[in-house]
Amino acid sequence: MASHIVGYPRMGPKRELKFALESFWDGKSSAEELQKVAANLRTSIWKQMADTGIKYIPSNTFSYYDQVLDTTAMLGAVPPRYNWTGGEIGFDTYFSMARGNASVPAMEMTKWFDTNYHFIVPELGPDVKFSYASHKAVDEYKEAKSLGVDTVPVLIGPVTYLLLSKPAKGVEKTFPLLSLLDKILPVYKEVIAELKAAGASWIQFDEPTLVKDLESHQLEAFTKAYAELESSLSGLNVLIETYFADVPADAFKTLTALKGVSAFGFDLVRGTQTLDLIKGGFPSDKYLFAGVVDGRNIWANDLASSLSILQTLEGIVGKDKLVVSTSSSLLHTAVDLVNEPKLDQEIKSWLAFAAQKVVEVNALAKALAGQKDEAFFSANAEAQASRKSSPRVNNDAVQKAAAALKGSDHRRATNVSARLDAQQKKLNLPILPTTTIGSFPQTIELRRVRREYKAKKISEEEYVKAIKEEINKVVKIQEELDIDVLVHGEPERNDMVEYFGEQLSGFAFTANGWVQSYGSRCVKPPIIYGDVSRPKPMTVFWSTAAQSMTKRPMKGMLTGPVTILNWSFVRNDQPRFETCYQIALAIKDEVEDLEKAGITVIQIDEAALREGLPLRKSEHAFYLDWAVHSFRITNVGVQDTTQIHTHMCYSNFNDIIHSIIDMDADVITIENSRSDEKLLSVFREGVKYGAGIGPGVYDIHSPRIPSTEEIADRINKMLAVLETNILWVNPDCGLKTRKYTEVKPALQNMVAAAKQLRTQLASAKEAWKGHNIKTKIP
Repeated sequence: MASHIVGYPRMGPKRELKFALESFWDGKSSAEELQKVAANLRTSIWKQMADTGIKYIPSNTFSYYDQVLDTTAMLGAVPPRYNWTGGEIGFDTYFSMARGNASVPAMEMTKWFDTNYHFIVPELGPDVKFSYASHKAVDEYKEAKSLGVDTVPVLIGPVTYLLLSKPAKGVEKTFPLLSLLDKILPVYKEVIAELKAAGASWIQFDEPTLVKDLESHQLEAFTKAYAELESSLSGLNVLIETYFADVPADAFKTLTALKGVSAFGFDLVRGTQTLDLIKGGFPSDKYLFAGVVDGRNIWANDLASSLSILQTLEGIVGKDKLVVSTSSSLLHTAVDLVNEPKLDQEIKSWLAFAAQKVVEVNALAKALAGQKDEAFFSANAEAQASRKSSPRVNNDAVQKAAAALKGSDHRRATNVSARLDAQQKKLNLPILPTTTIGSFPQTIELRRVRREYKAKKISEEEYVKAIKEEINKVVKIQEELDIDVLVHGEPERNDMVEYFGEQLSGFAFTANGWVQSYGSRCVKPPIIYGDVSRPKPMTVFWSTAAQSMTKRPMKGMLTGPVTILNWSFVRNDQPRFETCYQIALAIKDEVEDLEKAGITVIQIDEAALREGLPLRKSEHAFYLDWAVHSFRITNVGVQDTTQIHTHMCYSNFNDIIHSIIDMDADVITIENSRSDEKLLSVFREGVKYGAGIGPGVYDIHSPRIPSTEEIADRINKMLAVLETNILWVNPDCGLKTRKYTEVKPALQNMVAAAKQLRTQLASAKEAWKGHNIKTKIP
C-alpha cells in the first residue's frame, strides 16, 4: 500500500531558513550561502521521507517566500514596475515582488484560503507576456534525483493560479482572468516537457480552488485546461490535489472526468462529505489519494478510526488504487516533536507534528498492506483514551459560564454615534487622529532580555526594569513624533497570541513549534488542549505603567478571542465556537480590569476574523454569527466613554463588511495600502459606516519608507468616501518586524501628512464659513 505527503514545512526545525533569509536581506550573507542552507533543508526533508518509507515524496514545495510567487516567477508574470528585462528570474526581482524595494512597493499579500499562511497575489492583464522564467521545479526534481530520491514535482495548477490572481493596476476590475488560460498553458507545457525529460513519472497539480463555490464557466476552465495539457502529460501519472474542505458535487463530477489525469487527492479531515461522493461513484481506473492524516492541526491521528475509513475506501477503489496521504501540505503544522524536550509528557503523547505525521501516514499504509505495527497502534489508542479522560481537559465552571451566554447577543446599550461623542469629550482628539497598531520594533537587545528572563538568567526585578525602560523609549518616540493615541510597543510580548495563551488556563506551549506565516515570518501557535479561563490579569500592570509615562491616551492592547482561536492549534474534541466563547469570557475579564485601572482606549485585535471564514458560502452565516458575537462579549460591559478599538489585516474584507459593522467597535483599523485600497471600494459603493475607521496608510511589511505626499494622497482618497470626523490615520499593521531606521521616518511622514490635511480641511472650512456669511440674505 502506497503513501504520499502533499507538502512539508520549509523553515527547518530551528527556523534555519528564516535566519538565512534575514541575513541575506540585511546584506550579511551571500546568495550562495542562502542557497546552501536551502539545499541542506531540502536534502534533510527528502531523506527523512524516503527513510520513513513514503513512496510519493513531493518536490518543489520548498520556497524562499511563497509557492504562488514561485509560480508567478515560473510564468514570467513580473509587473512592469520591477524593471525585469527577461531571462531567469533572480533573487533581486523575486524579493522585490515579495517585499518591495527603495523605489517601488511590494505586490499585494493575502491569506492562503482559510489559513494563517500568506501568498503574494499575481497581478495580471491582457498585456502580460508570459514566458518560462524560473526553472525551479525542474531543478529541485533533479536535485532530489541526484540524492537517490525520486519525487513527485508539485505545481500550483493553472486554473487555481488564475483564480487567485487579480487584475493589475490600470486593468479593468471586470477583466476575465481565466481568459489568460491559453497564454499560460504553453509555459506549463514547457515545464512538463522538462520534467519528463528529467525522468519524472508523476506530477502533482494543486487545485485547491475546487473546494470553493465555483460558477459553471470556472469549472469548465478545469476541463479545458487539462484537455489542452493531455498530450503533454502523456506518459506521466497526474495527480490533482485538493484540500481544506469538501469538494462540491459539481466540482467532484468535473474533477473526476478530467482528461489525462490518473489520480485525485481529497482532504478527508475537513472534507468528510467528500466520502459520500466517493462512495456514490469513483472512476474505477483512477488512484484515490486519501487525506486522512490532518495537515492543519497537531493532534495525533486516531489510527483505528482512519484505518476503518481506509478499509471502506479500499472496498470501493481497490487495494492497488488507494494511497494514504495527508489532508493538505504539512506546511501548516510544526516540524518535529523531537525538538520539544520540555513539553508536558501527557500532552506530548496526544500530539503529532509534521515528522510524526509522516510516520503515521506510513504506519496506516503498512497496516492496510497487512503489516500492522501492533505496538504503534496500541500506544496510539492509549494516548487517545488518555486525552478523552484527562481531568485537565474539562472545567465545569468554565463550561457553565459559556453555556449561560445563550439567549443574549451582548450589545452595548448605547449606539456607536452617542458613544463616540462621549469619548471625544473625554479624549479631546484632533480630526484625523493618528495612532499605530500596537507593536514597535523588536530589537536584538529586547529579545535577549526576554530570553534571559525566561531562562532565569536575570531576576524579575531586572526584567521589569528593562521592559519599563523600553516602554518609556517607545512612549517618548511617539510623543516626539506627535502621535495622538499612543501604544506601549508590546516589548514584553514575543507573539500576540502566545503571550495571552501563556497566561490562560487550557493552553500548552512549545519551544520550537514554529509555523511559517509568510516569507521569513514565523509564528509559534499555542496549543488549546482544554477549557479556557483567566486565572489573573494579564496586561493591566504594563498598560498602567505605560499610561503613567504620558498624559496622552495609552491604548490597552489585547488579542481578541477569534484571533486567539484561529492562530492556535485548537482542540478538536468540541466545536470551535464553544472554545471561542470560553476565550471571549477570559478577555472580557481583562477588558473590565483595564477599564477599572483607568485605561480609556482598549484595542481588541481581531486580525484573523476574516481568515476563519469557511470556504463555502453556505457556512459563512453561522461562522460570522458566533465570531462577531464572541467579540461583542469581550466589551459589552464597558462604559460609553471607554473607546473600544479593533484591528484586522491582510484579507479581503469587502464581502464581510456588514459583519464588521455588526462587531460594534468604536474604531476599527484595517489593512488597506498593500491591497491597492480595495477596502475603499466598499464605501464608494454606498456602504454607510458610522464608527471610527483607520484604513492603513502605508505597508509595514515592506522596508520601503513612504513619502508625506504619498500618504497624504492616500488620506485624500479615504476622505472622498469617508466622513472626516470618523477617519483615523495609522499604518497597516504592527511595527515589530521593522527597524527603527524605517519606523521613525515613516511615522514622521504619516503624522506630517495628517497635519497637512488638517490644515487644508480647516482652511476649507473657514473659506466655506466666509462664503456663507458673504452670501447670506439680509
